Amino acid sequence: MTEKRETDSTALDPKLMEILACPACKGPVTQEGDRIVCGGCGKRYPIRDGIPIMLIDEAEDPVS
Repeated sequence: MTEKRETDSTALDPKLMEILACPACKGPVTQEGDRIVCGGCGKRYPIRDGIPIMLIDEAEDPVS
C-alpha cells in the first residue's frame, strides 16, 4: 500500500506569512500554490495539510 501525502493549496493566514522566514538564508518568503518559496535563495518548502514544513531537509532546491 502506498502512502499518499495530502497537500493544501489554500492561502495561509497573512499574519503567519508576515512572520515566516526561510530557515536556510533568513530571506522573505511567499506562498505559491502548495509551496512556500524563498525570495532570497529560491528554496521551496511544502505545505502539508495546511501546515508549512519549514525544514531545510524538506526543501526543494531552486528551479533553474
